[in-house]
Amino acid sequence: MSSAPRWVEAINKALGHPDNNGKMIYQIATVDTNGQPRVRSQVHRGFMEPDGHPELPVLVTSTDARTPKVGQLHSHQRTELAWWMEGSQDQFRISGITHIFPSPAQGAPGNGPTPIADEAIALKLLQNSGFDWEAKRKETFDGMKPGMRASWAIPYPPGTFLPSYDEQKKWPKEVPLEQDAKTDEDKKNIDFAFRNFALMLFEPVQVDWVALGVHPNQRIKFTRDEGVWIEQQVVP
Repeated sequence: MSSAPRWVEAINKALGHPDNNGKMIYQIATVDTNGQPRVRSQVHRGFMEPDGHPELPVLVTSTDARTPKVGQLHSHQRTELAWWMEGSQDQFRISGITHIFPSPAQGAPGNGPTPIADEAIALKLLQNSGFDWEAKRKETFDGMKPGMRASWAIPYPPGTFLPSYDEQKKWPKEVPLEQDAKTDEDKKNIDFAFRNFALMLFEPVQVDWVALGVHPNQRIKFTRDEGVWIEQQVVP
């Protein structure tokens, strides 16, 4: 019977360390159209996998469909993330393929979902099984705090010119759940935020785990060969 790769167990163990409480942020690097590397921080929103395939985990995060990285990922889907957990002294560098699933609504920002690369085995299995991407997008959006959802209700694309910080005072501070909307303004903000909200799914193909909290330090490289993860001990 297939099981989750050992690096997933290592991440979950590290996240359970009391001094790693809240260490849910990693950095993801993409490449822009000029070949320049671009990196930003993302919030880890959990793992998922195709039914019956725990050996093919996918990391779930999210983004604003108006950001430049969405266009970058349409051109170059290979990305790498770095995740440092101070409490347990663990570092995970994960290389893989990223898929963007934005709002399917007419007129929503973005160029639609990114193509799913042939090497993205897990994402293809999900797609071929009829996985409900839109339901997952809604579940992820609803699972955030009201203040976080408000970041998708900002009227301008992230990174665009801001004439004055006073402008920000007009922006919504919280966006409630749909069932908690009390005013027309709430409903407008929910609709606008959800249209801008995109799932960002990261399928790993290689993982480099350095454990600096043990002595001697340990480092293991995991490489996926089809659905099998091959481990190799290397110099830390």
